[in-house]
Amino acid sequence: MVKRTSFQRDDCPIARSLDALGDWWSMLIIREALFGVSRFGEFQKKLGLAKNILAVRLRALVDQGILKTAPASDGSAYQEYLLTPKGRGVFPILVALRQWSEEFDARPEEIATILVDKAKGRPVRKLELHSQDGRLLGAADVALKPRPSGKQGRRAMA
Repeated sequence: MVKRTSFQRDDCPIARSLDALGDWWSMLIIREALFGVSRFGEFQKKLGLAKNILAVRLRALVDQGILKTAPASDGSAYQEYLLTPKGRGVFPILVALRQWSEEFDARPEEIATILVDKAKGRPVRKLELHSQDGRLLGAADVALKPRPSGKQGRRAMA
């Protein structure tokens, strides 16, 4: 496996996030974990991912503190992979990616599911970015400024 560049020490929070989350397989593993998948075999069956690649991705997610291992809840000899608070924090990112795809996909009619509120059964509203006073914000409405510590970033949306 080719070693990729690490952004762990980059001053850009987006780069650091991508470093922690890894690649698309990692995001799909987190997606499955959010919907209750917890065992190696379940991940493998749901994703169709080769066992060696799945093992590497799960280990990386554990190392990043996104998943943790625990004895199987049914008392068997297996272990489970459970989301940590850091892992559950990926949920809005996945929702944003899903909503972006639903809006801009060339064939949205082929998307098999819709995201709904369990309690009401109604579709979830699109995520929005709001100012502290409640105004809806777009990319032209935000800017980056140095942290009080004085460290300045190198990238515009970093």
